[in-house]
Amino acid sequence: MPTHARQADLRSTRRIEGRPRVAVTRRLLPETEARMAELFDVVLNESDGPLSPDDLAALMAEAHVLVPTVTDTIDAALIARAGPQLGLIANFGAGIEHIDLAAARARKIIVTNTPGVFTDDTADMAMALILSVTRRLNYGGRVLRSGQWQGWSPSTLLGHRVGGKVLGIVGMGRIGQAVAHRARAFGLSVVYHNRHRLPEALENMLGARFEPDLDALVAGADILTLHCPAKPDTRHLIDARRIALMRPDAYLVNTARGTIVEEEALIEALQEGRIGGAGLDVFEHEPMVDQRLRDHPNVAILPHMGSATFEGRAASGDKVIANIRFWADGHRPPDQVLEGWM
Repeated sequence: MPTHARQADLRSTRRIEGRPRVAVTRRLLPETEARMAELFDVVLNESDGPLSPDDLAALMAEAHVLVPTVTDTIDAALIARAGPQLGLIANFGAGIEHIDLAAARARKIIVTNTPGVFTDDTADMAMALILSVTRRLNYGGRVLRSGQWQGWSPSTLLGHRVGGKVLGIVGMGRIGQAVAHRARAFGLSVVYHNRHRLPEALENMLGARFEPDLDALVAGADILTLHCPAKPDTRHLIDARRIALMRPDAYLVNTARGTIVEEEALIEALQEGRIGGAGLDVFEHEPMVDQRLRDHPNVAILPHMGSATFEGRAASGDKVIANIRFWADGHRPPDQVLEGWM
């Protein structure tokens, strides 16, 4: 039986009479919350702080639908504490590595996400970090704000131009392709590594060359940018061994997930001058960020802002609402996560 059909059987015949009780773990845009209040019996987290496992369990004991975010770990132990009425986990965001899909499936709980809405936003942020770290924008701003700037000089605050450099893209899904599209305008040569090669016509359109050997991609890139999902097989994909393959003037950019990079190995390489710098929007132990990364002059650093646009967050909220309405009406939600994701 196809994966779509097999997962759809879980709750496809169930219809919620009346207004489903929907528990939202973080504050969303006011217009999203207002629309939810019109349609559902909504419970909001007024403090907007991350909830404890016990707080999440209390919500899941009463709600028909849980709307979590990447800051919530919905593991097997938590799902086991859910009430029998919980039938949908409608994640706000595309990444679902924080949800135990197998445990949800065992309880016949459907999981949805909001794919595609943050593609352009994240690609824009990746390009911003590429420019920031290569041209040392963060460091220049820090010097200026500290009052240490002594005026223009031909030999200070030097960075590298991006035109003519090789951009290595790890993960060529929606976001990776959007980055490749933007990179051409900056004169970058694009080489990519992906689980499956793209069709030749798409490669030609993006001006991208496939590299099946990830080690070769890492070793040959002037700038390495990460756009793969966080899964068990991508944890520390860029580890100490691969970081050692990078050229001493190469840059690492990560707008995907912090766990993809072995952070301690990255810090050691930065401190020892074995790579040129890093542009980071995500971190291995969020929300904690290592002081050595915050202080390093060749690190451009942001607090997980890749999806932080009004337009993207509104579109994600719209998708969450649509998924809940489809499910409550007894239909398969349009953004149901398939069993094979993990």
